[in-house]
Amino acid sequence: MEVTITIMVITCIVSFVAFSDEAIKNKLIFYPPYITERNQWYRFLTHGLIHADIAHLAFNMISFYFFGRITEAAFKSIFEQTGALLYILMYLSALIVSELPSYNKHKNNYGYASLGASGAVSAVVFIGILLRPADGITIFPIPIPIPGFVFAPLFIIVSAYLDKKGNTNIGHSAHIWGALYGLAFMIVTCYFLSDYRPVSIFIEEVKNYINNF
Repeated sequence: MEVTITIMVITCIVSFVAFSDEAIKNKLIFYPPYITERNQWYRFLTHGLIHADIAHLAFNMISFYFFGRITEAAFKSIFEQTGALLYILMYLSALIVSELPSYNKHKNNYGYASLGASGAVSAVVFIGILLRPADGITIFPIPIPIPGFVFAPLFIIVSAYLDKKGNTNIGHSAHIWGALYGLAFMIVTCYFLSDYRPVSIFIEEVKNYINNF
């Protein structure tokens, strides 16, 4: 988990500094007009280092920790020597890709900004679900764990609702696009760089879960 822990530590440090320093927060936040007018493309990555508050940071990092264990280990097992590098590439590219729809929609909107590692974390979570769809996930306040393949569509539906509601700087649309990108990255990368076929294995595990339910 060296990569996951390293990303978590860096994200937590920068987030905590930004909590008390508005100038740093404004410098790193995803703000489309400054990307459009000032070519500050780095914001596609740096917005993932800051969060709205401690609860937002904690939710993302706890999710990242638990699913990062599964995903990072899978990358290192499936892709061997290049696994860690591909895992980093997936995380960073998910931050970028998950914000592209928001950038296209808000490139000249001075009232829009977003922050948080949600896009990349969603990519990690959904890859974890793709790899282990029958594992239980607990959602507050539901006390009973639900399997990952049930959680996934619920997550997309809730994220779409919160994005439409849109009254915070949290990039809820990034949840959706990050999740879909994570699945696409894993499926395509496995197809070209390994013999592992995650979709076939996912289907078999879901069938086994339903048959044994």
